[in-house]
Amino acid sequence: MAHEAELKALAAYLEKNHLKHTKQRELILQVFLEAKRHLTSEDLYQSVRQDHPNVGYTTVYRTMKLLVEAGLATEHHFDDGITRYEIEQRHHDHLVCIKCGKIQEFECEMIEDTQNAIAKRYGFRILRHRHELYGHCPECQQSES
Repeated sequence: MAHEAELKALAAYLEKNHLKHTKQRELILQVFLEAKRHLTSEDLYQSVRQDHPNVGYTTVYRTMKLLVEAGLATEHHFDDGITRYEIEQRHHDHLVCIKCGKIQEFECEMIEDTQNAIAKRYGFRILRHRHELYGHCPECQQSES
């Protein structure tokens, strides 16, 4: 079964917190995991509705909040004010196109090492951070010419 580990993690979280285990929650989790991109609640709602028109927007929205609380999803707030979700994974940073909204993930050991060195120099303990670079993607740069 696809995404068995995530489904088990969701079931364990629901049981631990005395929350109801529903097929709709499982379905929303599966559609979210299969998307493999940053999604808004609306994006996810539209994807779920294609095969399951009886699932409401509020159910999708609440389930995404639950998945964040369960550690299965991460919530991002980029400069456009729209909340997006992505699968919880190892740390990475983002390039965000302010023209078309494309989001490119990247990892850079040099950035991580530099910020750790700066924190150490000032005796600062980093708990978390976000690194987002805003600009225009290659496609939007071409359309400007």
